Amino acid sequence: MNKLVIGNILHRPLRTMIGIFAVAVEVVMILSIVGIFIGQVTNSRQEGSGIGADLIVRPPNASFITGVGGAPIPAKVADVLATLPHVAVAAPVITDFNMAGSVETIWGIDYQSFNALKPFVFVSGTPFQGPDDVIVDDVYARSDGGHHVGQTIKVKNHPFRICGIVEHGKGGRKFLPIHTLGTLLGNPDNASLFYIRSDDLKNQELIRSEILATPHLANYQVQTLAEWMSLMTAEHLPGFNAALSSVIGIAVIVGFIVVFQTMYTAVMERTREIGILKSLGASRSYIANVVLREAALISILGIILGVGLTYVLKIGLSYKFPTLPFPVTVSWRLYATLIAFSGAILGALYPALKAARKDPIDALAYE
Repeated sequence: MNKLVIGNILHRPLRTMIGIFAVAVEVVMILSIVGIFIGQVTNSRQEGSGIGADLIVRPPNASFITGVGGAPIPAKVADVLATLPHVAVAAPVITDFNMAGSVETIWGIDYQSFNALKPFVFVSGTPFQGPDDVIVDDVYARSDGGHHVGQTIKVKNHPFRICGIVEHGKGGRKFLPIHTLGTLLGNPDNASLFYIRSDDLKNQELIRSEILATPHLANYQVQTLAEWMSLMTAEHLPGFNAALSSVIGIAVIVGFIVVFQTMYTAVMERTREIGILKSLGASRSYIANVVLREAALISILGIILGVGLTYVLKIGLSYKFPTLPFPVTVSWRLYATLIAFSGAILGALYPALKAARKDPIDALAYE
C-alpha cells in the first residue's frame, strides 16, 4: 500500500508540491506569529527583572505593558515618591514603543536615579554628556555590522551620539535623557511610570499603602515586580489569544481547502484505478486508507518544510531586525504539527469516503 501511495504522489508532482506548500504556509503562519508575540513578552520580562526595582508605579488606567500609554504624568511625581519613609530610590521613566526601522521600546531615563536602582555596567564610553546622547546595550552594539562610542545614530528621526555601551538586561536597548525623549513626544517634563527601590523588601506593602495614602496618588497603580512579571504572559496580553486564534484559524482553512482540493482532484482522476482496485477485491477501508495515507504523507512533508522555512524566516528577521526576539519553542512546534496534520486529514476525509463509495462497475466504465 505504501508503494501505491508514493507512486500516486510522484505521478502528479506539481499538485503534490502545492499541497505540501499549503501545509508549510500553515505551519509558518502559526510559528511566526507565536514566536514574535511570545518573544516580545519573554524579552520584556527578562529585561524588566534586571532594572533593580522592587515596585512599579503607574497612573490610573495605564496598561501594564511597557511602551504603551505615552508620557501622561509629571516626572516631578518622583520627587514626592522619594520623600516617602521607606523609598530608597524613585526613578521616572518614559517608555515609547517604536516601529520605525525596527520594533523596539525606546527608554527615556533620569540617569542619576535610574542608575541608582542598579548601576549600569559600561562596556565602553560614559553616561550622558549632553541632551543628544544615547546609551545603547551590547546587543544593539553588535547589530547591523556593529556600533561604537562616538557614532551617530537616528532615534525617532533625530540624530544622537552614542556616548556609552552597557551590558544588556536593564530594560531596553536604547536609553535617552528623559527630557529629550519627552520633548520628542511633546511632553518634555512628563513620565510614563516610576520605578521604586525600597529600603527593605519587607516594606513593599508598607510603601504601597504610603503611596496610595499620598494626596493625588490614591488612584495610581502600584505593583511589586513579582506582580508585574506574573502579568507578562501571553494570556494577559490584550487581544493576544484572539489574534492567535484568528491566525491559526486562517492557517487551518488554507491548509484544509488546498488539501481537500488536491485529494478530491486526485480521486476524480483515479476513478478507473479505484475501479480496478475494487474489482481485484480492495475493500472500502483499503481505498479510504490509501487516500488518507497520501494526505498524511503530504502533510508530514509540508510540516517539515514549514518548520524549515520558519527557521529561514527567523534567520532573515534576525539579520534585518537583530534585536527582535523570535523563539521557536518545542511545544509550539508540536502544537503546529498537530494542527497542520489534523487539518490535512480532515481535508482528505471527504475525498477518501467518496473514493471508498465508488461503484466498481461505474468506475471501470468512467471515461
